[in-house]
Amino acid sequence: MRFGLTDDQSAIVEALSKLVSGFSDEYWLTKDREGGFPEDFYQCVKEDGWLGIALPEQYGGSGMGVTEAVLMMHTIAKSSGGMAAASSIHMNIFGPKSIAAFGSDDQKQRWLPGLINGDFKMCFGVTEPNVGLDTTRLKVKAERRGAKYIVSGQKIWTSTAQVAEKIMLLARTSPRDDAKPTEGLSLFFTDLDRSSTTIKEIDKMGRKAVDSNEVFFDQMEVPAEDRIGEEGNGFRYILQSLNPERLLIGAEAIGLGQEALNRATAYAKDRVVFERPIGQNQAIQHPLAVNWAELEAAFLMVMKGAWLFDKGKSCGVVANAAKYLSAEAGFDACKQAVASHGGMGYAKEFHVERLLREVMIPYLAPVSQQMALNFIAEKELQLPRSY
Repeated sequence: MRFGLTDDQSAIVEALSKLVSGFSDEYWLTKDREGGFPEDFYQCVKEDGWLGIALPEQYGGSGMGVTEAVLMMHTIAKSSGGMAAASSIHMNIFGPKSIAAFGSDDQKQRWLPGLINGDFKMCFGVTEPNVGLDTTRLKVKAERRGAKYIVSGQKIWTSTAQVAEKIMLLARTSPRDDAKPTEGLSLFFTDLDRSSTTIKEIDKMGRKAVDSNEVFFDQMEVPAEDRIGEEGNGFRYILQSLNPERLLIGAEAIGLGQEALNRATAYAKDRVVFERPIGQNQAIQHPLAVNWAELEAAFLMVMKGAWLFDKGKSCGVVANAAKYLSAEAGFDACKQAVASHGGMGYAKEFHVERLLREVMIPYLAPVSQQMALNFIAEKELQLPRSY
């Protein structure tokens, strides 16, 4: 059992800490106010070769594990950029895992180098309105016609669709069978053809720099060679990405919470009321100390999940537990950071209100806190399924 980082892992954290320090509070505050994809930040990450951290070396990646990807995303979120910085590259880190695991040699050669080099960005088309987390009831259809599929329907909460050239798309290729509900869904990685799609950005409470969208497909053509693996097995393939995503989003929630905690601690040392720093008061100290403990504990669970995944061991329960604990700890730390600043916590110039808005992303997605608990109760505690 090892709790410290290797020299290589420490070097990852050090290099990325230096990279994110080049983007100031003011840079991210402007992005939060005005929006616009943080292309210059993305380009820095791309040029330093981080986009392929967990993808195979033979296609230009670094060949590292989810553990290193977790450290990467944690370091990025634990900065002024918060979730905006992390989300700008999040999709390119976990999304291609399904391609690496189940794509053909031709598909890997066609797609992975471009994702690793940053030649194109990808978005993830899974969630649909009126379906939510019940993935087996997805309604977007991909109808086979000769050498291509015709896609029609609607996706929602598709992040980065405004700037992405490619989409990882889960669509129904045969009717749902109640006896085998996970079958009949197929996975595609294809061009996001804007001539046959309508993409509407959703105006949301935070992370304005990274767009979230409704995507309407109107007879979009997808070449059959863009289908990953066998037709009808897409649900199984997408699972290759889901557990890593839970771990990555957990690491990001922790990083966000730690950034908020650092800001609250600094403010508590400097702010003087009644001729003493407010950090001398236990009513300020104790909640911040609890935040520290909860964030550290959640990070251990994230690292355990990443270790299990990299060792090829079952990690679903741990990944869901890690996401749950991290989101709770991150949310509590961001909330306490605002409270510790008092009235100034509500002011944008102190940035903690932005972190509180952004921490709602890992709290709500990619799976709700309640569904994470349902999974743990069913799979680990062997309790009857509740949904």
